Amino acid sequence: MTTIGSVPGAPTAARAAQLVARAVHGQDPSTVTMTAPFTGDPIVTLPQIDDADVRRAFTTAREAQRSWAATPVAERAEVLLRLHDLILDRQTEALDLMQVETGKTRLDAYDEVAVTAMTAAYYGRKAPRLLSPKRKAGALPVFTKTIEVRHPKGVVAMISPWNYPLALTGLDAIPALVAGNALVQKPDNQTALSALWLHELASEAGLPDGVWQIVLGRGSHVGNALIEEGDYLGFTGSTETGKGLAAKAAALLTGYSMELGGKNPMIVLADADIDKTATGAVTACFSSAGQLCVSVERIYVHESIREPFTRAFAARTSALRLGSTLDYGVDVGSLTSTDQLATITEHVRDAVTKGARVHAGGKPRPDLGPLFYEPTILGDVREGMTLFAEETFGPVVAIYGYTDLDDAIAAANNTRYGLNASVWTRNTLIGEEVATRIHAGTVNINDGYGATFGSLDAPMGGMGDSGTGRRNGTEGLLKYTEAQTIATQRLLPLRPTRPLPPRTWTAALTLGLRALKRLPR
Repeated sequence: MTTIGSVPGAPTAARAAQLVARAVHGQDPSTVTMTAPFTGDPIVTLPQIDDADVRRAFTTAREAQRSWAATPVAERAEVLLRLHDLILDRQTEALDLMQVETGKTRLDAYDEVAVTAMTAAYYGRKAPRLLSPKRKAGALPVFTKTIEVRHPKGVVAMISPWNYPLALTGLDAIPALVAGNALVQKPDNQTALSALWLHELASEAGLPDGVWQIVLGRGSHVGNALIEEGDYLGFTGSTETGKGLAAKAAALLTGYSMELGGKNPMIVLADADIDKTATGAVTACFSSAGQLCVSVERIYVHESIREPFTRAFAARTSALRLGSTLDYGVDVGSLTSTDQLATITEHVRDAVTKGARVHAGGKPRPDLGPLFYEPTILGDVREGMTLFAEETFGPVVAIYGYTDLDDAIAAANNTRYGLNASVWTRNTLIGEEVATRIHAGTVNINDGYGATFGSLDAPMGGMGDSGTGRRNGTEGLLKYTEAQTIATQRLLPLRPTRPLPPRTWTAALTLGLRALKRLPR
């Protein structure tokens, strides 16, 4: 029995091949072989399809979408509730797959299982009400009946990243599907098995064949087809790639939602509990080896506690256990790709060469595996160093001191990004006031990112170069719909009838408008 990536305890190669069979296959015989970050050994060989194959997938999805959209929303929601149970029942395999594909720890992989199941339950319960027709105030009370109806967009094109392959599939696919859309998804090749696993469970939960199509290929080969055929685009990835896709979608008047890069700040107030904040910073900075869009890369600490905080944070960071076991026995896993290792290594080298001080970590660990890098804390980082302003997307954080809170907020906002932020203080009222002044789509008080990430009833997304649109909550569902207004005029017409002079009509309507203003809100 051969396990994928030669990782003990991993699913078998035959199981991986079974999942790959669920992807769209085309005429092009080309393939790519993905390797396990833990070991560098092969995981699975993936078929790579071309532009024409993607367009055929859209044709299949569009045909399936008609009957799916006609299915009552309550029945579509029941599919999600069954999916929720399947995810939790079968989580062990998902955890194994994610660890082998991404190199992350089991606890970090479980975060993905939990939030995906939570998303299925949330929209399974909420979607029937959120998608039902809504009565709206009419042009004239009593005489105008107005309702808002929600229709699915059609076929949604979705491009998913490698770093959170299950969560960032579920957070987008689940609301798109329950809204009545079909879906053509292109996951990253490196982590395609996680998306295909969720696809399999959705089918078992009752999702009809053809509604969710998964295509595998390089973006440069299939990207145009995804943009041109889709009725809406969901993308998570780099800012530069997102801007290029947005330009193409805009030219076609295709709507889109994008979560892009970040350079997320943490502000530690003078009254913060040093031990709790240092412990929280470890999670905020080094979960999934820092390969998380909302992880913290900049920490601003009041000078009165900067030195003791740095010592406490460095001690906790240096004590972290690095490793590659498929259990809960390690704290930090591997990076996922050689590109990430190269970027992180260069960012740290550049900073240290220019005068930055290493408080913890600072080097790769090839003794543990080909893509391991120590969680790293840097001080004395200055403008002109690459990681001062550019996203590193790895286990590297810079600590800065401040004396004036206004200066700390200004420094936190001194970025083209605006995805996530964190504030630590014993006075939560002050923390919330500080949060409102930070230019970021989500801000966590006394937590790094999990509080907002798990608050599925509230919108999540970025400002500035961190993206546009929101996932989660009402917005995360309704963005996959088209709003239609239907108004029925009864008894009293909106224009004067022939026997009534326009002057008399407009005078009466003016009196009515004055009265309407005085009605209770």
